[in-house]
Amino acid sequence: MTLETFAFLLASGLVLGGLYALMASGLAVVWTTLGVFNFAHGAMIALGAYIAWQVTQYTTGGAGFLLGAGVSVAIMFCLGFAMHYVLVKPFELHANLVLLAVITTLAAASIMENAILLSWGPRDKQIAPPFTGNIEFLGTAIGIHDFVILAIALAALLALALFLRRTTAGRALRAVAQNREAAELMGFNVSRLVAMTIGLSAATAALAGVFVGSLRFISPTVGTDPLMKSLIVVILGGVTRFTSPIYAAFIVGLAEAFSAYFLVLYWAPAVLFAMMIIVLLIKPEGLFGRRTRTL
Repeated sequence: MTLETFAFLLASGLVLGGLYALMASGLAVVWTTLGVFNFAHGAMIALGAYIAWQVTQYTTGGAGFLLGAGVSVAIMFCLGFAMHYVLVKPFELHANLVLLAVITTLAAASIMENAILLSWGPRDKQIAPPFTGNIEFLGTAIGIHDFVILAIALAALLALALFLRRTTAGRALRAVAQNREAAELMGFNVSRLVAMTIGLSAATAALAGVFVGSLRFISPTVGTDPLMKSLIVVILGGVTRFTSPIYAAFIVGLAEAFSAYFLVLYWAPAVLFAMMIIVLLIKPEGLFGRRTRTL
């Protein structure tokens, strides 16, 4: 392996890691707060990509891309906020909340995918990347757009981390994640906070969808693969801390990039699943997890 090849794989792995971290952080926040897996997360990624694509059809250049991303994030936050009152709140006091949440989020995913199909059709689409050209990185050419994606993803994750740790609403969300009953006794509006959590998850999914749509063609089922990768990242890293899935995302991104080079491309998912199974056998709480959960 030459230095240029290593640099290309390293850069590709870092970009994938940033994208996976953005996808998985929203999923992990919901998982930590509610204790359920949101199977509609992949469909949210797809819908966010399509909304941004629709906006970019009326605008061009970098401003159009930023406007599409902003509109997509705002709409998906509102949609995620509303989804709580439709999918989760009616079953909050039910003994089988986890099972019912699985059923309702799967139903929501199916509804969103079919809504995309009816609204935009089955033909593949792609969001025009606002940045073209390459820059030199350790002797190899890397797309400027890839580095922009990595930078924006890291900035979004930093903003989410600061929100959770430095704002009153963020601290309230962390309190709900640690002990919902105690938060209710302290007078917190837990239902609204949980709705905000799902809204934030949908917003990060939308931003990830915008990036996915600018890197490859999108279809109504484009969120299936990101959902699988997000699940692997969350399980691999654990959900006890906000940073746990972020660290795991970069491990997964680098592992995927290098395994796709050294092995046949179709073996890369098998490598990721093997890593996840090994971690589950050795450390079920995740590589960076502890036996307590908190944001």
